[in-house]
Amino acid sequence: MASDHPLKGKRVAILAADGVEEIELTSPRQAVQDAGATTTLISLKPGQIQSMKGDIEPQAKYDVDRTVKDVSPDDFDALILPGGTVNPDKLRLDDHALTFIQGMYDAGKPIAAICHGPWTLSETGIAKGKRLTSWPSLKRELTLAGATWVDEEVVTDGQITTSRNPDDLPAFNARITEQFAQ
Repeated sequence: MASDHPLKGKRVAILAADGVEEIELTSPRQAVQDAGATTTLISLKPGQIQSMKGDIEPQAKYDVDRTVKDVSPDDFDALILPGGTVNPDKLRLDDHALTFIQGMYDAGKPIAAICHGPWTLSETGIAKGKRLTSWPSLKRELTLAGATWVDEEVVTDGQITTSRNPDDLPAFNARITEQFAQ
């Protein structure tokens, strides 16, 4: 049935670097793939990225499909920004990553960010005027960037969906699957 695969034909970018929180990479990726999407893991350099559990416990390494300098927002229908403290901190220091995120936003494509993932939304200016949630330590930065920060499981404001932490993944995955299908 078509309803079993609402994302059939959709191309979803996942932008991550070393230090990505493993479950925030793997769980949304599996959810959108199960809904029929094709995912592409994009990073700052070719090879593999090291995932973590809680920023201190190394987990699996994941093969990078493409580098961010070699992709265009035209290549994708949606973007997932997983967390982990180190991962988005590296992304927000990379001009190619910020340009790609901004390009996805400017093209009106849905962007989903969880935990520390919204950090890049403040760096690009996308946070301004948005209602967002995140890991609590980002509250001040997102507020200073012009967002209205709320402590809720999952928040969607226009094309942006955010969640707080891995405990929110079931709600986050359900929401992004619905959002990406539109």
